[in-house]
Amino acid sequence: MIDFADVRKIFTGSGGAALDGVSLTVARGEVFGVIGQSGAGKSTLIRVINALETPSSGRVSVEGVDVAHLSAGDLRALRRRVGMIFQNFGLLSSRTVSDNVAFPMKLAGVARAERQAKVTELLARVGLTDHAAKYPAQLSGGQKQRVGIARALANGPDVLLCDEATSALDPDTTRSVLALLRALNQELGLTIVLITHEMDVVRAVCDRVAVLERGRVVETGRVADVFAGAAHAATQRLLAGLSGGG
Repeated sequence: MIDFADVRKIFTGSGGAALDGVSLTVARGEVFGVIGQSGAGKSTLIRVINALETPSSGRVSVEGVDVAHLSAGDLRALRRRVGMIFQNFGLLSSRTVSDNVAFPMKLAGVARAERQAKVTELLARVGLTDHAAKYPAQLSGGQKQRVGIARALANGPDVLLCDEATSALDPDTTRSVLALLRALNQELGLTIVLITHEMDVVRAVCDRVAVLERGRVVETGRVADVFAGAAHAATQRLLAGLSGGG
């Protein structure tokens, strides 16, 4: 589904590679976690999937298509198939919940009646039917993230990218949002790539995980296997920080 082949990304003046020879594959329909400390390259990795960043070398492909060499039209089509949710929610403060969810469809030229029907469906799916007319400032953090998820699903994506999507939330709200993501994965067949610095998040929702350190993948595998036999010091440090001591 998503393939990285020896991907490097160097930012001018950075003094090093944000991604340094990353190779990995995300299978269709799985929840794939990418974990590492701050500065490990996680956000850069997720941003090259939908071409918000372009690799300095190597290849990133989605369903066999090199995303770095798309025409403007094909890139817009890719971004409709690859939804994204963010740590800071990224909602439009002057628009209602309904209008925030409808916004990507409006940009895509979807007819008004179809937009309204889809918004109703999505708000029901994320448990926000009663909040349609509210504004972001009237919502809790968890509710804002649910709006972000609904908006990311508006154009029917195959892939959902989650960039530290729960790091601004309290533990109970984090669990509810992760449960929603797992339900969407199972019910819609969504492929989810989830960036985090918390092993608790990986344990709760991911099928497989890659551990990043200084732009390199230092360990990867099924979550149960990595938790049971972490081989790299970076993974062991992250496991040591688990709530309840692991």
